[in-house]
Amino acid sequence: MIGDTLAHVSIAGVALGLLIGVYPLALGLLFAVLASFAIEKLRKAYRTYAELSIAIIMSGGVALAALLFTLGRGFNMDATSYLFGSIYTLSRTDLLLVLAVTAAVCAVLAVFFKEMFLLMFDEDAASVSGLPVRGFNLMMTLLTALVVGVAIKIVGALLVSALLTIPAACSLAVSKSFRQTVWLSVAFSETAVIVGLAAAGIWNLAPGATVVLLLIVLLIFSLLARSAKKSS
Repeated sequence: MIGDTLAHVSIAGVALGLLIGVYPLALGLLFAVLASFAIEKLRKAYRTYAELSIAIIMSGGVALAALLFTLGRGFNMDATSYLFGSIYTLSRTDLLLVLAVTAAVCAVLAVFFKEMFLLMFDEDAASVSGLPVRGFNLMMTLLTALVVGVAIKIVGALLVSALLTIPAACSLAVSKSFRQTVWLSVAFSETAVIVGLAAAGIWNLAPGATVVLLLIVLLIFSLLARSAKKSS
């Protein structure tokens, strides 16, 4: 849900960029990062009802995007690639930005893998053991914001949360450990993206939608495999 929220806020940044003639993906990324700070701030204000922060920021992002689209009716066609994804239109700058974010995420994962495992497994235990939970939560939200910001032009804001969640759901169905879950998530993602893009190119289909539907097929097979393993 955080990914979905940040994607909607990113679209507001993209709309502003198209409206004022600034690199849209950069403003989308900036809006996503600012929204991640706002989510963490609201989570602290509503500790018992933390999910309210997601609903509030999502509503604000959708409203702002709608307003900016209304002001700039002329660029609505340009915004389609950000809403539904169009990997074929990625520029050199877009690719460099994706590479930079990928490197940053991989570096953080390599350095803080054990801390992330403890935080995700039991946040209270992580806090008791002296881990700066607040800082790590903010870092995780910021990383999610960066990933969403650069992914919206690949699969689109409407589908980006699927690319964040479905590979994890597939790996959770068949994995036996946290480390295995992480690597299988990457494997499922890469498989869906490569095969999905190849299929989209051959049959002239929407790339983002093809990737997400293929992920759902992988999820079905993963669940079937788990059921077969349990019954055997």
